[in-house]
Amino acid sequence: MIEWEADRPRWEQIADVIRERIADGTYPPRTRVPSVQQLVAEYGVAVDTAQKVLARLRDDGTLYTVRGLGSFVADSPPRA
Repeated sequence: MIEWEADRPRWEQIADVIRERIADGTYPPRTRVPSVQQLVAEYGVAVDTAQKVLARLRDDGTLYTVRGLGSFVADSPPRA
């Protein structure tokens, strides 16, 4: 669990954790990241929140999704 910052949306904080894990090599390029259900279980958030995390990371080019397989780290994630 993470300590939630009251002034920042939870989806944004979880997205930052995933970005940190990508940066430190926990999730190397082309590696699958946790699914919506895994994010719900790990962080105790709603499905909508977990979906928003993955959507935002896709939108900014950090992840890509393969239908039926999941979301994966892009070869060259954008720098923060």
